[in-house]
Amino acid sequence: MRTIDFSPLFRSTVGFDRLMQVADAALRTSETGVGYPPYNIEKLGENSYRISMAVAGFGESELDITFEDGTLTVAGKPVANDTEPQYLHRGIARRAFERRFELAEFIKVSGAKLDNGMLHVDLVREVPEALKPRKIAIGNGKEKVVELDAKAA
Repeated sequence: MRTIDFSPLFRSTVGFDRLMQVADAALRTSETGVGYPPYNIEKLGENSYRISMAVAGFGESELDITFEDGTLTVAGKPVANDTEPQYLHRGIARRAFERRFELAEFIKVSGAKLDNGMLHVDLVREVPEALKPRKIAIGNGKEKVVELDAKAA
């Protein structure tokens, strides 16, 4: 079991509390070895991403997606049927799960869909205009502000 002590960093940094919490949470989850359900994280474009999870056997009513304080939580809780089939072999796991993803600043959930046993959660980075790079022209004492192209940033 590995342990990393971040307390020396807390003494010399300001405003990085969330970063330390994310690193600590990542270390804790990697040690537990949680692997269900399997998932992919894709980069679709400059500012768009997709998380795809294999949730075979789950319906839309059995899945719950929440986004709060930079954490995306996907949970699945199967509904018990009155007539449970008698399995000769049960290879499709249909157990309750909860998976959390720490999202970077300005990442928003743009939508989710369930398609052929795959849950796709689409994410997009939306940087506020006030935080986008600006170019300041040197002139005759009057400040001119010109917005930079998003690709140049």
